[in-house]
Amino acid sequence: MTDQGENSHSERREFISTMTKQRKLLVLTVRGLSEEQIRLRPTPSALCLGGLLTHVTMVEQSWSNFIVQGSSAIGGADPTSLPHHDASFEMTDGETLVVLLERYDQAARSTNELVMALPSLDLSHPLPEAPWFKEGASWSARRVLLHIIAETAQHAGHADIIREAIDGAKTMG
Repeated sequence: MTDQGENSHSERREFISTMTKQRKLLVLTVRGLSEEQIRLRPTPSALCLGGLLTHVTMVEQSWSNFIVQGSSAIGGADPTSLPHHDASFEMTDGETLVVLLERYDQAARSTNELVMALPSLDLSHPLPEAPWFKEGASWSARRVLLHIIAETAQHAGHADIIREAIDGAKTMG
């Protein structure tokens, strides 16, 4: 099945609209915070707001690359997988909120452009071998976009809790 006509463009616009909404909710959680505050870990979790921005940027870039390049873009299970994943939630000493937001915005723009340029949302690649993927599974571009939305929404919720613990402000609710 290939994407055709207005239905394809409508579906693509829906994906972009939904991703944009979730991205905005996440970005709202850091509004008005200092560089020190985006590094705080005010809950029992090891998460901080800057780390969440770093992670969702990496997730969006990696999965968008998967749509184009296949499983080599995200890698499989090896001894470096868990440390690499954990590191994706960290900020480097030199990173600032402005830099993190610029990177996230660039990743979002690139993903949006990719969504509109794909020949088909049915384009599919096998997932790499890893215990967290079903053996022999493949994901279509459509399924990857759903994953990006779910990841962003989940981490926007985490960010809302962290922000509330920092200064009482709430983004959602």
